[in-house]
Amino acid sequence: MSSPSEFYNSLPPISKAYGTACLLATTAFQLGLYDVFHIALIYKYVFKYFQVWRLITNFFFLGKFSINFGIRLLMIARYGVQLEKGPFERRTADFLWMMIFCALSLLVLSAIPIFQTAFLGISLVFMLLYVWSREFPNAQINIYGLVTLKAFYLPWAMLALDVIFGSPLIPDLLGIIAGHLYYFLTVLHPLATGKVILKTPMWVHKLVARWRIGAPAQPSSRAVAQPDNSTGVAFRGRSYRLNG
Repeated sequence: MSSPSEFYNSLPPISKAYGTACLLATTAFQLGLYDVFHIALIYKYVFKYFQVWRLITNFFFLGKFSINFGIRLLMIARYGVQLEKGPFERRTADFLWMMIFCALSLLVLSAIPIFQTAFLGISLVFMLLYVWSREFPNAQINIYGLVTLKAFYLPWAMLALDVIFGSPLIPDLLGIIAGHLYYFLTVLHPLATGKVILKTPMWVHKLVARWRIGAPAQPSSRAVAQPDNSTGVAFRGRSYRLNG
């Protein structure tokens, strides 16, 4: 069994950085080092007082130390890590772009009155869960030792549990919307039409290369989404082959 430090060092860079930032944000809050009001997403303060940091800082607060906070952190450690080590292996720039694109999508969605929320970190974590469920749709998931279901249904089961336990519905729903938008643009639409309309910008690739984040990508290979004809469309994940 690996030690905690070995486990931490084995985590892929983006999931590790985001999870660490969320943990530090909550730790600092619990120590009374700052007031969450100053990092909350409040568009009035963003546009009227130019407090633009709110557009970023709100993604790193997952709430106070609690069972729900622990669950969200574990979701990053499991679903984010499995995505980054699986479908996004050697595609650190693509994974980072997914996080950026979905964060931007959440900012736009949260500007709609019915979707307004001060912190979008939970939504971003739920996005990871949703994308994971689409990439591994047939994985068997056991919920609290009571129910076993396919991973495809996990986001909806988690959303239902959050509602039952009194958590707000909107953050989870926003994560599902953002995750589906990304998955549709990068996987479902290309599978249906053969055209990719959402590509990782070159500046993201350059950023990853400059800072040497993650394992280097294969220079002459690219990941290509391939349909899985053995399952129905609803349970179709993405498989990869390397083309020279």
